[in-house]
Amino acid sequence: MAFEITNTFFDNLTSLIHNQDDKAISKLFADVHYADIAEVLDEVNFDEAIYIIKLLDSEKTSEILMELDEDIREKILNNLSAKEIAEEVEEMDSDDAADIIGELSEDRQERVINALDDDELAADIKELLSYDDETAGSLMAKELVKVYETWTVAGCMRRIRGQAKDVTRVHSIYVVDKEDKLVGRLSLKDLIIAKSDQKIAEIAKSKVDAVHVNMDDEEVAKIMAKYDLEAIPVVDDHNVLLGRITIDDIVDVLKEEAERDYQMAAGLTQDVDSDDSILQLTKARLPWLFLGLVGGIGAFLIMSVFEHSFKESAFVLFLFTPLVAAMAGNVGVQSSAIIVQGLANDDVKGSINSRLLKEMLLALLNGFILALFLMLFVWIYEGRIDLALAVSVSLIAVIVVAGLIGTFVPLFLHKRGIDPAIATGPFITTSNDIFGILIYFLIAKSILGI
Repeated sequence: MAFEITNTFFDNLTSLIHNQDDKAISKLFADVHYADIAEVLDEVNFDEAIYIIKLLDSEKTSEILMELDEDIREKILNNLSAKEIAEEVEEMDSDDAADIIGELSEDRQERVINALDDDELAADIKELLSYDDETAGSLMAKELVKVYETWTVAGCMRRIRGQAKDVTRVHSIYVVDKEDKLVGRLSLKDLIIAKSDQKIAEIAKSKVDAVHVNMDDEEVAKIMAKYDLEAIPVVDDHNVLLGRITIDDIVDVLKEEAERDYQMAAGLTQDVDSDDSILQLTKARLPWLFLGLVGGIGAFLIMSVFEHSFKESAFVLFLFTPLVAAMAGNVGVQSSAIIVQGLANDDVKGSINSRLLKEMLLALLNGFILALFLMLFVWIYEGRIDLALAVSVSLIAVIVVAGLIGTFVPLFLHKRGIDPAIATGPFITTSNDIFGILIYFLIAKSILGI
């Protein structure tokens, strides 16, 4: 049965903490998954969270820390001594340990690393912290099962038992030469069915996918997704095996990227949460809102230019302005969203010209269908075929241009190494509003001969 956090549970927990009944609290959390405990700590007040963390054993709390909200984890770490943090870190894999220590100030990082009893783990953490953020090196763990190609199967099995105790899950066994260069891989099945006196070089698969330590983490995610890999080895310029990246780390990368792209598409310039301060939220939202304001002023100026032309004979054209602007914005966002999604999944192939041609044809078809309906409505409502033709032809042109802008802008940004997610949302909507209204009035004026 799934663990459920209820008001009764919280009331009981609060009472136990107030009475300092440590034995009962330990029993309460004895069989609870660390992810559920992390959820509990997110809900209780800070003093209660610290009390629980210090009460539970390091093996469990090390897992809990990785599940906590970053802000809460930061506060908890600030209230733990260097020795207490070191005790938590020693229960973690090297990649998680490096992530935790990397959140500390440089001074505290050094003190925590010096407090570690495991010298090998300390060296691994220092190495991992030396790699740039958002690279394969910053994602990888040093724990893996490595064997030499000159070993026999029997000798290999003996040595694997010693290595595997430090590896949470054995996805593959990596084969290296005497210089520690990656030359192949093995599965447990390969070892089990092989003869005990066979050399590892005889049964190893020489084809092994690997990533460079400085490769961008999003590129690593694409490779692992493409080839359905649960883990992938990491090598340096000389193909020396440095570590491995597992699928749980890639899931975190994809989640963070999706959140960042969603916020950019919504018009947020930086990573924010709902619990952030009003000032932080304002700084994140205001730039795009200001862009919308500028776009609205631009649309006003365009409409003011045509005001006298349409005031007497076709003032009704102004009543359709919101419709045209909305259609331009919607079409542009649809087009850009598809392209951004395709770029993120590495599904966008071919030249920009072919993409633009396809989008133009699609926009023409959609525009024609919508314009036909609108033309019928205006004709019936106003009784003027010229007015109906002006509005409907303008709508087709606006939809085509909006589709082209929505396609071209993210492709252009991607080519320039800029995150194309910035092209969606307010940016596309505002630009298409302005161009849409301008095209609408120019075509309408031409058809009506005003």
